[in-house]
Amino acid sequence: MDETRPIFVQVAEQIENQILAGLLAEDAQIPSTNELAGFLRINPATALKGVNMLVDAGIVEKRRGIGMFVTSGARERVAGRRRRSFADEFVRPLIVEASTLGIEADQLIDLVRAECAAAANTDVRIAS
Repeated sequence: MDETRPIFVQVAEQIENQILAGLLAEDAQIPSTNELAGFLRINPATALKGVNMLVDAGIVEKRRGIGMFVTSGARERVAGRRRRSFADEFVRPLIVEASTLGIEADQLIDLVRAECAAAANTDVRIAS
């Protein structure tokens, strides 16, 4: 766990990561808050807070007496939100720094392509 961010946020992100990776498909049951708490060695209330974030976002739904399940379209919602966040947190600052350094858009694109090619020779995978 990352000590710089709230644990409940990390719980939600771990479940989202499993949804994005296809490990939790639509309509699949997610682990119970007690299972999450035991596995992650955290307080069940913290696990519940993370799961409730996903409920509030429409990523998982509660089925009374049964458990929590991944909603239809959850993968697309998570991916869309993360893409927007990626642009805000990484792409815009990259563009600002490139501009500060006098790097033109074409040069920046070439740099990104070169890094993608270099990453292809490692265990880092970039979608094509």
